[in-house]
Parts: sequence; structure tokens; C-alpha cells
Amino acid sequence: MTMKFGLLGAKLGHSLSPQIHQEVFWQLGIDATYELIEVPGDMLAEMVKELQRTHRGLNVTIPHKVAVMESLDRIAPEAGAIGAVNTVLFKDGLAEGFNTDYFGFARLLEHNGLVPQGKEVCVLGTGGASRAILQCVTDMQAKRITVISRAMENAPADLRARYTVKDYDDLKTMSGDLLINCTPVGMFPKVDASPVDSAVMEHFAAAADIIYNPAETQFMKLARQQGKPAVNGLFMLVAQAVAADEIWLERKLDAGLIADVTEKIAKLL
Repeated sequence: MTMKFGLLGAKLGHSLSPQIHQEVFWQLGIDATYELIEVPGDMLAEMVKELQRTHRGLNVTIPHKVAVMESLDRIAPEAGAIGAVNTVLFKDGLAEGFNTDYFGFARLLEHNGLVPQGKEVCVLGTGGASRAILQCVTDMQAKRITVISRAMENAPADLRARYTVKDYDDLKTMSGDLLINCTPVGMFPKVDASPVDSAVMEHFAAAADIIYNPAETQFMKLARQQGKPAVNGLFMLVAQAVAADEIWLERKLDAGLIADVTEKIAKLL
């Protein structure tokens, strides 16, 4: 029997998730499908209930990662700590939420030698993806973490309670070891934009962008033009997808699968 999976989001035209999961399923010899499911926020709860009857699991992306939690029966510990869900498992009549963005970003940092232990890290953005990355660099023992928000007063209260939150004007006088873009600024099709300028980038030793399309964002170009390491989010995307597949299939997958699938998917960009 064919297993059904899908990605819930508002606008999904740019997503590579179907290609990634289908590649994993093909390599594992699994009969499964993966579809894009666009749904507005006011229909999210209804859609989750409907899909529970037909699907084994879902991924969740912008802007539903926080709101979807209200429609679930259980929340895994890492997702509860983060306050956002990107993976849902339907099993035994229950819907359980997980956050594999956390694991995906950790694998990205490790793979590129950007482990934040003892380092000063600055994270741009306060959305669902930012929450996962903040928890990740916290658990990886970053020495100091600063969150940059367009409007500090509008930043979620729980983030303001846990982290130092500043705005983009403050960022102009800051420095650190790793600058992480968790905003959609620079994502296809608006590829000419960057959340920061070259003057800001000068004060950071390395850059990581969770955007993967385009393969090199303007944010990354600013870092590379200054001779600094910069990585995109493709390895994270594949790593979090493989982690989701492990949850859905209830089995551990070979770590080499991430690099293999990343190499194949990179050719599509």
C-alpha cells in the first residue's frame, strides 16, 4: 500500500521537498508519494484533520509552524522547547508534532565546521525556523546569542525572555563569529535582496543562510566577497527531511544518505 506524505504551507511553488523525499524513498525502495499542500491559516486545523485520514505524515512550513501545534495531540520535547513544529506523524489515531529543523541545522553546522560552541552568534529573524536554530545553537553551547528583529517590541515575549533581542540599527555596531539569516529576505524570486549590507558583514567571521534557492544568496555573496565562509540551507533542508523520514518510517537511516541526496538535489538549483 502506497504511503502518503505532504508539505503544508501557504505558498509552496519554490519547494524542493517533493524531490528530496522522493529521492529518499527511491533509494530506500519505499512505495510512497509526497505532495505540496497549500492552505491558508484559517483552514489549517480543518486540513490537518482531513489529512490525518489519508496520510502517514506531514511537513509544515511558513507560516504554519507555530499555529499547527494547536491541532496536534502530542508535542515532542524538542518541538515544545522550540515552540514550533515542522513534522507531523499520524499514528494510532493521534497527531504528534516534531521539529527536525533543529537536527537539520545542527548537521549543517557540523558538516561545514561552523560549530558554535564558545562562539558569539547572531540570528536574524524571530519566526518558526529562527526558533529551531536558536534552540540548536543554545544546545551547541554558543557563548553569546543575539536575536535581531525588525521591531523589538513585536518580537515574541518568550524569545525576549530567553535571549538578547536587538533591532537592525543595533546590528550596525555589533560583531561576532557567526551571522545566521533566518528571514526569507533573498529567497527566490526576490533574489537581489539581502537582510544586511557589506558593512554589517565585515564584523562577522562567517555566515549561514537557511535559504537554499538561490544556491548563493546576496547575503552569502557579501560574506564570500570578504573572504569569509558562507553556506546555504540545502544541507539543512535535506538533513531535516531525512530526520522526518526517520520519524515517519520509524527507522534509523544511514548518515551518508544526507550528503548523497544533497549532491543530487544541488544539481536542480
